[in-house]
Amino acid sequence: GEPVHCSQYRGLFSNGPKECLEFPDYTFADHFGQNVPACLPREVLLDYLRGYWKYNGLTKEDVLCKHIVRNVKYDEKTATFTVKVANLEERVNYEQEFDRLIVASGHFSVPYIPDFAGIDKFEGRIMHSHDFRNAREFTGQKILLIGSSYSAEDIALQLFKFGAEHITISYRTNKIGFKWPEKIHEVPLLTEMEGKTCYFKDGSSGEYDAIILCTGYQHHFPFMPSELDLAHQNGRIFNLPNLYRNVQWYGVTDGKKDASGRLFYMGMQNQLYTFTMFMMQGLWTASVIKGLVQTPDRDECAKDIEKMYTENVHYSDCVERINRQTTYMLQLAADLGYTEKLDCSEIFCKWEEDKKDDILTYRDQTYKSLHTNEVSPVHPIPWLKCFDDSLDGYIKQCGFGRILLNENKCAFA
Repeated sequence: GEPVHCSQYRGLFSNGPKECLEFPDYTFADHFGQNVPACLPREVLLDYLRGYWKYNGLTKEDVLCKHIVRNVKYDEKTATFTVKVANLEERVNYEQEFDRLIVASGHFSVPYIPDFAGIDKFEGRIMHSHDFRNAREFTGQKILLIGSSYSAEDIALQLFKFGAEHITISYRTNKIGFKWPEKIHEVPLLTEMEGKTCYFKDGSSGEYDAIILCTGYQHHFPFMPSELDLAHQNGRIFNLPNLYRNVQWYGVTDGKKDASGRLFYMGMQNQLYTFTMFMMQGLWTASVIKGLVQTPDRDECAKDIEKMYTENVHYSDCVERINRQTTYMLQLAADLGYTEKLDCSEIFCKWEEDKKDDILTYRDQTYKSLHTNEVSPVHPIPWLKCFDDSLDGYIKQCGFGRILLNENKCAFA
């Protein structure tokens, strides 16, 4: 079989407000018939996305599922891409030629696995957060998380919610720094392990039943030729090399080649904005391909790529990251002449403050939609006590039962 691409787990809720990922032309109120709470479980978000796809006329027949791209070749003379694909059901390969290529396969599926002394002899369980599926597996256990970003933050909360005995977060550079409950604490980086005992940089140690590596992911495009492969050792930066507007490929770094502006990568940088950023990148790419947006010449694009890449050093704190990615969103909008509201910086900053105030209750807070001007309702069950993350269960908990969706909405109701 093929590797599991998805990194989601049971009980996963959005770690940010829906108001920051709401499509301007298809709000959550449009989809569900009325407003819903801010931080939603995965099935509810998937239902919203399915409704958005239907709203835009997309059907299952428009997406080639159960296929995988094995190889891409670019012919400089004809400026075309030959894509080799495997049909996984029929077990046959075939090739097709294209004038443009868009790589939108994501970058949260191939784990980065660090090495630590004694890791091969650890007597407990070791997994990457990519393989974490259910916090209930760890009830009553002592767990070590290695990492200090969103995965470590959320899995620590999941473990706490579902009754782990103790959770330790080991950070490389800086603490996450929230006001954690007693069962969660942070220590400097793991240095070595022996048996079930783990030793840390500050001289402390502890015994653990399991280690979860929340150490991020790698850009991984094995189907791409090396000279057109975006693969960058740090997928957590906000401005990537070789991509104009973080989308259109120009091979400006050593060992890379151009593809006549015909190659695009989407959704590959670090993200605060998600659904709406992917939407804007998609609109931008489609507009460039159609000739509706004219990009500068190659040299100007290369200068802009280098300028933006050097600015990564300024993404030093949460407010700076919010403001700079907001600027990026507005830049795409300016290129397109797009006039709907996109600036969620105030909502993001409130969300950050809510997390600092109480990491256990930030998902229970409310935010105002840019597009409906409505403030999200408070879910009647606090996140910490909400154990039914199913679509029907969650909607019923909201107090208005399962909403019947009209013909423009979700086909899977």
